[in-house]
Amino acid sequence: MLASLFDILAITGPIYVLIAIGFGAVRLRMLAAPELRALGVFVISFALPALLFKALSQRALGELIDVHALLVYVLASFAVAGLGIAFTVLVQRRKLQAGAMTAMGMAVSNSAFVGLPIAQPLFGAAANTNLAIYLVVESMIMLPLLMTIAEIGSSGHGRVGQVLRNVVGSLVRNPMILGIVAGVACSLLGVNIPLPLARAVDMLATASAPVALFYIGGTLAGLSMRGMGANIGLIMAGKLGLHALAVAALLLVLPGVDPAIRAALILNACMPMTSIYPIVAQKYGEQGIAAAALVATTVLSFVTISAVVWLMKANGLIGAAA
Repeated sequence: MLASLFDILAITGPIYVLIAIGFGAVRLRMLAAPELRALGVFVISFALPALLFKALSQRALGELIDVHALLVYVLASFAVAGLGIAFTVLVQRRKLQAGAMTAMGMAVSNSAFVGLPIAQPLFGAAANTNLAIYLVVESMIMLPLLMTIAEIGSSGHGRVGQVLRNVVGSLVRNPMILGIVAGVACSLLGVNIPLPLARAVDMLATASAPVALFYIGGTLAGLSMRGMGANIGLIMAGKLGLHALAVAALLLVLPGVDPAIRAALILNACMPMTSIYPIVAQKYGEQGIAAAALVATTVLSFVTISAVVWLMKANGLIGAAA
């Protein structure tokens, strides 16, 4: 039992050590906010697109994205988001934009910055390919949908067309989406990347996980914990528990998902919410709740993720997947 616990901590511990180092660097004023932002730009615009391009361009078309897994993950995310919106609007009597931001906290995981570094030692190279599933759901479906709902709630129905155009425009300029498209194109066309370029892509991809975790820690150092309450508890429960339960339930009723991907889907749903959550929520006056929820959820996820990994290992789910 003790040996098994140390095995789990060997996987999850380094993740939170890097987050703590980033947190300490900002708190000790070794790193300023503009410098921290530069790290985030590096990860989002260069390192993660390179990782996605590498993972997708080196696999056959039929292996790129498991359609059944994509369907399960998107339906589970829809269900949790719908519950978040319904509870916020109908029970708490808050505005639609508040419901959309609650749903974002509950149903959009930090797949790239936290999920990937945890998945890599558990699932190996498959973790990089699985990341494409999560990013398609989160970046191309959930984030645009919830931002559109929030805009409708704050602006009224007269600007829906403009809102949709803005969302589509941001998607086609998103470097991670471009990395996915370029990787799929290279796979379809059978393009062989020149060795110097391939090595440069590999170096960028390797840098994505540690720099992302350092960035997350630095971001948390600048967030406030004020405003904790029932709203925060709802978001935390949805993100660390309900999202994963929804994925697990759908895996039971929707057959066809590769057994090697099932555990990965559930584990990724256990991750804390995306790091841009407070930034998006600021536009709708929900930044206080979002920031507090991000801090609390990220801290608590050390316990919950470690527990989920232990349960999966105990039941042979990760062993079968890896």
